[in-house]
Amino acid sequence: MIRFQRSVSFDAKPLIKRNHIMTRNNIKDVILEIIQDIDEDAEVKGLKSDQPLRDQFDLDSMDFLDIVMELRKRYKLQIPEVDYPELATMDSCINYLEPRLQNV
Repeated sequence: MIRFQRSVSFDAKPLIKRNHIMTRNNIKDVILEIIQDIDEDAEVKGLKSDQPLRDQFDLDSMDFLDIVMELRKRYKLQIPEVDYPELATMDSCINYLEPRLQNV
């Protein structure tokens, strides 16, 4: 008898729930969770927080836009295109997102 594995698709639940004060560690966890949703093989251990995320995770421009869109979807956060450079490294992501994700 041949069995076929069924593919299951579902929306991942956010690691941090709404109406929660976001700490810097929470924000880092959210970014890493989104990256792992985009690339299941992403190795997050050894992350250098001051180095570009695109280089460390081999993210292309579409992957980067997926991160932005996921932040929008989860937290109703609008990130203007002119601010995209603020999301280059984990440190800069946290610095940019921290004031915008308070009391979300």
